Amino acid sequence: MTITAGIDVGTGCVKAVLFEVGGGRPRWIARAAERIRQRDPYQLAEEAFATVIREAGVKREEVAYVATTGDGENLPFHTGHFYSMTTHARGAIELDPSTRAVLDVGALHGRAMRTDPRGKVLGYKMTSQCASGSGQFLENIARYLGIAQDEIGALSQQGEAPEKVSSICAVLAETDVINMVSRGVSAANILKGIHVSMAQRLATLLKGVGATGGTVLVTGGLGLDTGLVAALVEAVVEGKMQVEVKSHPDAIYAGAIGAAIWGGFRHGKLQARGQLAAAS
Repeated sequence: MTITAGIDVGTGCVKAVLFEVGGGRPRWIARAAERIRQRDPYQLAEEAFATVIREAGVKREEVAYVATTGDGENLPFHTGHFYSMTTHARGAIELDPSTRAVLDVGALHGRAMRTDPRGKVLGYKMTSQCASGSGQFLENIARYLGIAQDEIGALSQQGEAPEKVSSICAVLAETDVINMVSRGVSAANILKGIHVSMAQRLATLLKGVGATGGTVLVTGGLGLDTGLVAALVEAVVEGKMQVEVKSHPDAIYAGAIGAAIWGGFRHGKLQARGQLAAAS
């Protein structure tokens, strides 16, 4: 068996995982996540890596391959880097083998990917960086409303008369929300309206990549936002899309998982070719 690490340096959070690969299905042996919160993401990546090897009870030199994804390409101790779209697709398949499309909703953007059963990306579309369909936008609104992030999903699902955010631009959308508050719209209806707007845009991305059948797994920072997932379920039904939207308790780790697994695959190839020294 070979031990590999996957480190996903995102915009809002750094995730690290440790896997045993080879000889069957990969086995997850440790994980760690750190919110960035204006801290140095590379220092956090170092700390997260130290945490997973300590929890796994292994030595640093026993990790055969350290694979990065997201913004981790310049991490000094990494062995190789993988594009985040590829890692999220493979990580989603590992979390739920029935996955045939992925909605990765992060701090700055959302993207849809259609995959094959092995995690190969067959097509993708994404929102723009300034879109109001992102985790950072939702976090800003929650802060303005005085709501903790872990309360967003449950509160959103209490909304009975959601007011949708019409603007794609995050700045203009925030102005819409301020106007809603001044009109006395409840926080629950504001949040549900935001989730509905986000879900409809993400569902459009899914249609754009030709997602038909199977599971759509929601990954990234908003993978555990129950309000968004509920809105996505409604959006695909309204759009008459024959897919099943799901999340997973470990959805935030999808990119790191995929990096670790692809790192193990690349390590095996390099080992077979006798090229490990050149890759280190």
